[in-house]
Formats: sequence, structure tokens, C-alpha cells
Amino acid sequence: MAETPLHFRTITEISAAIATKQVSPVEITTAMLQRIDALDGQLKSYATVMADSAMAAAQKTEQEIDAGMSRGPLHGVPIAVKDLCFTKGVRTMGAAKVLADHVPSFDGTVIAKLKSAGAVLLGKLNLTEGAMGGYNPEFDIPKNPWNPDRWTGSSSSGSGVATAAGLCFGSLGSDTGGSIRFPSAACGIVGIKPTWGRVSRYGVLALAESMDHVGPMTRSVADAGIILEAIAGFDENDPTSLPTPVPNMLARIGQDLQGIRIGFDENYATNDIDPELAEAVHAGVEVLGDQGADIVEVQVPDVDEYVSAWPTLCSTEAVLAHAATYPSRREDYGPWFRGWLDMGAQVTGAEYAKANNLRAACTGHLRRVFEGIDVLVCPSMSAPPHRITPKILYGRYDARDPKFQRFTVPFDYNGAPTLSVPCGMNSEGLPLSIQFVGKHLSEPLLCQVGHAYESATPWHNLHPDV
Repeated sequence: MAETPLHFRTITEISAAIATKQVSPVEITTAMLQRIDALDGQLKSYATVMADSAMAAAQKTEQEIDAGMSRGPLHGVPIAVKDLCFTKGVRTMGAAKVLADHVPSFDGTVIAKLKSAGAVLLGKLNLTEGAMGGYNPEFDIPKNPWNPDRWTGSSSSGSGVATAAGLCFGSLGSDTGGSIRFPSAACGIVGIKPTWGRVSRYGVLALAESMDHVGPMTRSVADAGIILEAIAGFDENDPTSLPTPVPNMLARIGQDLQGIRIGFDENYATNDIDPELAEAVHAGVEVLGDQGADIVEVQVPDVDEYVSAWPTLCSTEAVLAHAATYPSRREDYGPWFRGWLDMGAQVTGAEYAKANNLRAACTGHLRRVFEGIDVLVCPSMSAPPHRITPKILYGRYDARDPKFQRFTVPFDYNGAPTLSVPCGMNSEGLPLSIQFVGKHLSEPLLCQVGHAYESATPWHNLHPDV
């Protein structure tokens, strides 16, 4: 631990240091707030820094720990959350001007669960407007700590930046079409998109409710499992949450991969994909084989046709999510999200039904892919983070090449859990990411596989020079 600066230590390490009185929650929280103050003026990951309440929470947790109380591995650990999560008495804006004065009177379920676990909430993190692709010009844009001219992964961008740059020990993001995986990949961190329904969405601003997922973004696989276990579980306030008991997400951590069947489709994972990324994923598959996994050749169908239905589904559901302010306050939206809502408002019932049928067909094809395997491996996205331009940040929506979401949307469609882990650096010093996809409710298995990969590779130990 002496070799790793405090701000880049894992939750596992910080939790152990707190338990052994090497450092206190007040000391850690003070250091993190000072780091945010020193660096976030450039990185712009935070929408709201909750310094006073964070210090109060740190003092409370310190008193609890001194009195012999333990709430678990998050007790006294400073984290942050995407500014979609309702936080009592604190603005929750979703990066939308129409919500600039929105101050919830209650905590969303994930916030309540984090507080119950003893986590110290440092603040709310910036994102794209409405959790889609572009930013409102009146809101800050997070900067990629590896290269400020490169994409930060869209929606959960503040979560990716703050976690990668050591401005929190972990964060929450959300994923409707890739927005846990894209920023995790772009910023070189770990992200879990849980099984749909594993985590309550009560008190989380919606984009497209049938595909929205909330999950952790961290600097290690074990840390992601720790946060996921804390926020998961059935919630009476969210009827779509699953009544399945929450398992120990780390129960299989450290076990070898003997007998685990890892599916790999070389064409799906490497065709028309950035060559350095394809090579890194190939190398990752070899690592898994060396760790004892059975590598099984599978055939993933061409999913591009099905991915092309996603804008119809998401934009239409977004209109419903914003019914209180669109179209009545249409001009208060930025050009990117305004155009997205305009597009959704024009979709007919028949067009939505056709898109939903394509979603169902995609889910059916993937179900067959998983018949003989436990985990599918592929990239988290099709290329390293691309260069950003004003049009990308603020312009109206342009139809994307389906390969952009080839590795994300199918698993938002079917609600399968995914784990993204750093798998290399390209020749320009940008992070690369490998993705493990599991069957429903297989997050402990994904943590086992991801941890085994992580333990055999150095990439999670690399941090941007900020």
C-alpha cells in the first residue's frame, strides 16, 4: 500500500486500513475533498460537491467504528454518484436545464442503501443531458484524465473521470445503451452493469425504463462487487426489482477458472474492430485459458440489424420519461437531447412495435449462444476513446454505425449482467477494455472471472497522471 497514493487505493485496501486504524474516515474524506478542490476545476467530474455533509458523515462513521460498530467494507469509504440519483436536499439535475432546481425530498433507494452501508457521499457527478449522448451547453463536460481531447464515454462520464482520476474510491453510473461500459472503457476502470432488476431504479431519473440499469464503477473487480452487493436487492418501491436474495458477490473471488466455459466468437469480437483492441481481447482470452477456463468457440449472430432498433426504443421511452417538461419546455433542452426527444415524439406505435420485435429476436438469438457456455467474452466498445468535437458534444443526434453499440445494446435488450475490465493500453496511451457477459444473476461468477483476469494482468494498476 505504501507504493500506491491514498487516492488510488482500492476500496478493499481503504476498508482494511480503516479497520486497522491506519487511517480514519475523517482523514480520508478530508484528503479526497482537497484533491477534488485541487483538480476538478480542470477535470469537471463533479456537478455538486457535498463537502459539509461528507465531513459530517465521515465524523459519524468514525465514531461508529471507534465504538466497535462495523457496517461492512464501505463503512467510512468516500464515494460519489451520478447526478441521476435522488439525494435528499441536494440538487439532482440529470445535466438538464429543466431540472436545474430539482431538489428531491427523499433519497433514492441506491443512495439510502449506500448510506446504510456507511459510505461517505462526496457528491454528485456530471453526465450528458438526460443520460443520452450530448451535453447541455450550460453544464460542464468532464475531461478524460488520460487525454482531455478524447471521449469520456458519454452518459456516466463524470463517474468514469472521478473514479479514474482518484477523486472518489468508486461511483455509481447507469447504462441504457452502454453508459457504464463506455466510460469504464474510455477511462480505464472497472464497471458492472448488473442484471436488469438486480438494483432498484426508484429515485433514479429515467431515460428508457425498460433498459435502464444502475451499477458500480471502480478501480478493481472486487470493489465493484462490494458496491453492487450494497445496492442490490428487492425494493417495494420498484416493482421491476427482482425478489431474488442478494448473494455474496465476492464468494468466488480467488477461485481458479477450472470447468468454467468461456465463449468466444472471433468474428464478433474482432471483425471491423480497432486492431490494437482486437489484439488485446485475443490476449485476454489466452489469459483466461491459462487460468484454467475452457475456451469454447461460439457463433454470435450479426446483431447490427437489431442494434439499429435501439434509437427508436430509447427515444420513444425518453419522451415518456420527460413528459413533465417536454414538449412544454422544449427550448430549455440542449440541441442534442432536444433532437433526441423530437425524434422519439415522431415514432408511431407500429414503429415502436417493430423495434420491440427486433429486440425480442436479438434476445432469442443470444439465449441460444449461451446454451453451452457460462460467460461470453468480447470488447466493451469497438475502439479506444475517439477524439471529441463540438458537434459530438452539442450537435443534434446523427445515426451511429451499429458497431458503435454492438457490444453494449444487445445486453441492455436482454438485461444480462456484464463486467468491463481494463485489458491494455494502445500505442497512443489510451486504455482498452475487455467485457465479460454472463447469464442473468451470475454477477458472482463474473467477479470470479474478472478477478482472475485482473490478478494475471497489470492493467488495473495503471492510473492517469493527474
